[in-house]
Amino acid sequence: MARLPDFEAWAIFAKVAELGSFSAAADELALSKATVSKAVSRLEQRLAAPLFHRSSRKLSLTESGQLARERAAMLLVEGEAIEEAISERGAVPRGLVRLAAPMSFGIAHLRPILPLFHQAYPEVVIDLHLSDDRIDLIEQGFDIALRIGQLEDSALKARRLFPVRLPIVGAPSLFDRLGRPQHPRDLARYPAFIYTHVRAPGRWQMRHPTEGEVTVELKGPIRTNNGDVLIDALVAGTGITPLPDFLAWKCLAEGSLEEVLADWRTGPDVALHVVTPPSPLRPARVKVLIDFLAAAFLKPPWTTS
Repeated sequence: MARLPDFEAWAIFAKVAELGSFSAAADELALSKATVSKAVSRLEQRLAAPLFHRSSRKLSLTESGQLARERAAMLLVEGEAIEEAISERGAVPRGLVRLAAPMSFGIAHLRPILPLFHQAYPEVVIDLHLSDDRIDLIEQGFDIALRIGQLEDSALKARRLFPVRLPIVGAPSLFDRLGRPQHPRDLARYPAFIYTHVRAPGRWQMRHPTEGEVTVELKGPIRTNNGDVLIDALVAGTGITPLPDFLAWKCLAEGSLEEVLADWRTGPDVALHVVTPPSPLRPARVKVLIDFLAAAFLKPPWTTS
């Protein structure tokens, strides 16, 4: 009869791989370091292959460890979800949720609602990671990611929250001085602020429902990988740029910024999504955070669709 997999050891391995440390994994799992080390050693003996490269300064995955990491992480998550789904403690969400989100969106719109979530679920701890880099949820051990853009085909589960527009904006004083563009070709006469965290910085692909597509190449005095830092310069009338509506909406509402070429779209239609690993089983703490985010952004003030 075939031996059962060593599920406990695989779950321990997943935590060590996530944290990159036997000691950190032992602390989080409330186990001794010796227990954690023995569990990984059992797997290595069973597989006749090392899972980690060990040195006095660094712990890294071997090729075998890299192959095992994703499925072991799924095993750990599904085990936790099963226990929470059928245990009494599942009725009271608790524990750690690792959440990744875009930098600007997180600062502007997660910051004010996190205290509300904590009031509703005081036993859930959120580990929030803000970055515009694409996060590998499974490899990096995240439970949830907020992503803006077109989603790549993958096994990840996604829930659309709201559309994201990129209106071209500038100060009314700038357009009073240089005129208001009537066509994307007119943008060449304006100083442009270039967002660099894209494949082709400075190349704006404009789409119109009846006039088709136009690509414009622009240059300007500021290049940056963060949209927040452009707002003051935009309001001062020193340039134009496509700025996400969740950043630009207040300035547009008060009139310090103005949208131009509103019938044109800069790039493909995109949206904000909640993305999770492929497992259909989720711990209660993850479910309540997803539902909370969906409710919080059901009708954000900067979108009408």
